[in-house]
Order: sequence, then C-alpha cells, then structure tokens
Amino acid sequence: MNDRISETVRTAKKITIAAGRPYDVRIGAGLIDALGVVTASACPGAARAMLVADDTVDALYGDRAAASLCTAGLSVSRFSFPHGEGSKTLSTYAQLLNALTEAQLSRADVLVALGGGVTGDLTGFAAATYLRGVRFVQAPTTLLAAVDSSVGGKTAVDLPAGKNLVGAFHQPSAVALDTDTFATLPDDTFADGMAEAIKTGVIGDEALFDLLAHGRPAALDSAVARCVEIKGEIVRLDERDTGMRQLLNLGHTVGHAAELLSDFGISHGHAVAIGMAVMARAARAAGLCAADVPARIEAALRSSGLPVDCPFHADALAKAIVQDKKRKADSIVLVIPERIGHCALRPTPLDALVGFLTAGVGGAAL
Repeated sequence: MNDRISETVRTAKKITIAAGRPYDVRIGAGLIDALGVVTASACPGAARAMLVADDTVDALYGDRAAASLCTAGLSVSRFSFPHGEGSKTLSTYAQLLNALTEAQLSRADVLVALGGGVTGDLTGFAAATYLRGVRFVQAPTTLLAAVDSSVGGKTAVDLPAGKNLVGAFHQPSAVALDTDTFATLPDDTFADGMAEAIKTGVIGDEALFDLLAHGRPAALDSAVARCVEIKGEIVRLDERDTGMRQLLNLGHTVGHAAELLSDFGISHGHAVAIGMAVMARAARAAGLCAADVPARIEAALRSSGLPVDCPFHADALAKAIVQDKKRKADSIVLVIPERIGHCALRPTPLDALVGFLTAGVGGAAL
C-alpha cells in the first residue's frame, strides 16, 4: 500500500455496523482509490472480484476502481448495465449471474457494487443468491446510497407490480464511501439523498434535522456519518426488519406507491419527500403529531428543492400500497412522525387508508 492510499484509509472516519456479521463503513475523500485495500482487507482469501456499475458511474469511476482492485492483487471482471430504476429487474439480475459464472467467481471471491442504490441492491441480491451466498462490498457514489441503501443489508430487485418485491437480507463485508463522488451528482440526484438524510433526522435526531433543514450543510461529511450511525444502531437492534427498523420506512410506503404510479418517472428520493409530506399532513389531521411537524418537514424539503405535493389521489395511492411487501393480510404499518426526532409505528387497516391519506394528499401545510 503506497503512502497516499495508506493515509486515505487511516484518516477516513470508521463506523462499525454491529449486525450479525459486523462490518466497517469508511467515510472520506478519495476512497475509490483505496477500494482495493478495503476489499482485500474485508474479504481475505478472495482472488477474483466482479466490479458492478451502471454505465454512467462506470464511465466516471470504473477504471479507477478496477485499477485499485487490481493493485490489491484481485483479478477483476466488470459488469455494466444501463443506469436507472428500469434496470433493477430480474432480467438484469440474470445477466449479472451469468457474468459471474463466466468469470468463474467462487464462494471465496467478492462482488463490488460501485454506484447508487440500484447498483447496490442489484449487486447485493446477486451476492446473496449466487452459489448460495458470496461476499460483496458497497462503494456508494450517491448521497442517497451513502446515507441509506449501502448500509443494512437489504438487497432486492423490482417486479412490474412494485419495488423490491424479490430480495434477501445480505450484509456487505465493507462499505467504502468516497465523499468526493458527491461533486459529480446532478442537483436532482443530490436532492434525492437529502430526502433520505432529512428522513433520518425526523426519525431519530432533531439536531441532524436542523442541520439539514436549510439545504446542503457545510459539514456534509459529518451529516452523512450521523445518518450512518443512526441507521447502524437501528440495524443492530432489528436486523431483520421485524420491529423498529420499520421506522426507516418513513415516507416510503406512499413514496413507493408514487414511484409505481409514475412508472418510475418520479425518482426515489423525490418520492420519499412526497411520502413524508403526505404522512405528516395526514398525521396532523388525525391528531397524531405535534402541530409544527408538517410545516417543518415541508420547509426542510423545499430548501433542498424537493417536492411536497402529491400528484396522485388517495385512492390511487391506496391501491398501489396493496402491493407493498410490508403489507399484512388486511393492514399495513405506517410510520407516523409524532415530532421531529421521534416517529411511531401505527398498524392501519387497508380499508382505512384512503380516508387517512386524503387529508395528507389534499395540500401543503400552511
């Protein structure tokens, strides 16, 4: 390891995720060039690596990532696919599995997900199922993936009926989060990540929410680290999503419905923003949250250029929510923002959804 790479790894902030199989998240500038060191250290005995990236990220960072992996002694194959949620399908998943067999990856080897949430979810699901499970490393390049999907071990692909309906829990062996990659994000893509970061503050840290409430904070690295810490603690307490981890779904039940109804024309982060605003307004109308919650959430979202109004009627949302993987036979658990920094889980009968959501869809808070 040369001196520059050694210093990059040494100075990166390290957060340990205490899942059933613990792993480290490293956060800092320049970590793509240290990706090989991080991967080899976390995956001893690996001889081959499959580097997975969409075509946009591959053009930006693929060669650097591959060179880093090669320098660490790994034989590197690469798989690239068209960018966007439309590629998170069983078809792309099958193509990736075939590429793994052609590259002769064994159970001792490793997949590396370089990119945003689509890449991480797709790569993780392939890793969870290829040869009944191989190791993988997350190298998120978007703010959204950094603060949310790269940590926690949820992997999946979509079906025509809805998002993430086929998947598995499979924790990464390591996460290498290069904050330099945020500089290449389009404004809308950066805003997607801000939605998830704001969500994290609403769930569990009012100080974090206040830091994010006026748009991109000067101390962005610290905000990212705090989001990772909060998610890591929730994952430690509920790795398999049977209880409090469902708090992380704030805005997602309505958000996933909005994505589906828009044929994924609304991006994930923008949809989550809409979902948070809808849930806050609905909760206030039902007397379930503090009076200031909707206005504070909406102001924070608007400061990051995110939408707060829902373009779909409550009945359309309710029909789409029926496809949600979190639905029980006749109910679904909704995440209610009771106050900034504290949310509650509220089982809600499916036949009460339209009535509950109508107040939330009706318009922005005054």
